[in-house]
Amino acid sequence: MIRVIDLFKEFTDKAVLHNISLEIDKGVIFGLLGPNGAGKTTLIKTLCGILKASSGDISIDGESIENAKPSFGYVAQHFGQYEELSVWENILFYAKMYSVKDIKRLKYLMERYGLEAYKSTLAGKLSGGYQRRLALVCALVHNPKVLFLDEPTAGIDPITRKLLWDDFYTLALEGKTLFVTTHYMEEAQRCNQLAFLASGKLLVQGTPEGIKESIEGVELYSVKIDYNPELISAFAKFQGVALVNQFGDQLRLLLTQKLIVDSIEQEIKKYTDERLLKATISLEDVFIYLTQEFAE
Repeated sequence: MIRVIDLFKEFTDKAVLHNISLEIDKGVIFGLLGPNGAGKTTLIKTLCGILKASSGDISIDGESIENAKPSFGYVAQHFGQYEELSVWENILFYAKMYSVKDIKRLKYLMERYGLEAYKSTLAGKLSGGYQRRLALVCALVHNPKVLFLDEPTAGIDPITRKLLWDDFYTLALEGKTLFVTTHYMEEAQRCNQLAFLASGKLLVQGTPEGIKESIEGVELYSVKIDYNPELISAFAKFQGVALVNQFGDQLRLLLTQKLIVDSIEQEIKKYTDERLLKATISLEDVFIYLTQEFAE
């Protein structure tokens, strides 16, 4: 459904996307994660044709971006609807852009996303969650095959986020392909396919479980202990410690050398009687491990 080959993008001689290649099938929820400035929004805008690629090939449903525009919808990172227009006026405006005259469909979408009670409310007066719902409705008026969603749940409450993700699954079951950028590991775990992006480079891609299993030559250990900057600083200097990550009352250590486990345990005994235990690598562990060098 979405095919990207060696996509390269630069701004005034500065490369921001480095030869990105992706293959995303129909009905898949594809998640793109990366630190701030990684190039996520640039990539999604390039795939939508808002920005022009410097080189490479992009096709959506077998068509060029220009020919495929009627086949996809786009929800921007920041609210992009007209704040001075009402909810219904915004929906009618976007319907007219796509020559959609089926009023029953528009009313169905408004009902599906719980916007009936806000039909006459100015878009700028809506809460963040309802603005996201309106943006989604406007992107769906022409029943697109592909949805590009740039951080669609940023800044909204957990309940609304959960409701939107339930709907994303429904849209995927209806055969739509969803391309989602996010900062949330919980959302990343919900995706069918994932890719990590840092400094415009694609680091890894696959299923969430496949990505966790792709990290070779490392083992994760954890110990129950409150945050202790002195201990964390000490471990950061240990050769063979690839990652030190405090997660609640758990200190998680990604090790590249088994021989240093005894040394780690000896250091821990200075602060607690809790035992160092082998643990399962999480998606967050993998993400921080792969992107930490780009954050420095």
